[in-house]
Amino acid sequence: MEQDNNNKESGIDEQYLMSIMAGSPKKEVAVQNADPQKEKAVTKNKLKTKKFSDISYMEQFLTHHTMTKRGDKSIYIRPEYHERLSRIIQIIADDQISLYAYLDNILAYHFEMFEKEITDDFNKKYRPIF
Repeated sequence: MEQDNNNKESGIDEQYLMSIMAGSPKKEVAVQNADPQKEKAVTKNKLKTKKFSDISYMEQFLTHHTMTKRGDKSIYIRPEYHERLSRIIQIIADDQISLYAYLDNILAYHFEMFEKEITDDFNKKYRPIF
């Protein structure tokens, strides 16, 4: 009796398993215990991706001048990435946007796309002292 309850809770269809072992044709099984949180996250990411796919790469990253000045922070990137980013700016954007503004646009997009995942991972690892 206890095993029957465990099978029902875990979503195991014993009749289906016995029919497979007996050699009867397979039937499609609907996924019952799907995680609605994961489905919402996938749907949200698809919506965001669709939203950004409607705009071209140049419109998304190379035309917005979100920063008015360079600021007082320095970051280090690989030389090959610096060369790549500089060439993208020179060729595609006709040198109309600065490297720091381009990187700022890339980071803004990244944080918007992965906001929920970053927040969830942070909250899992962050434990208050009191």
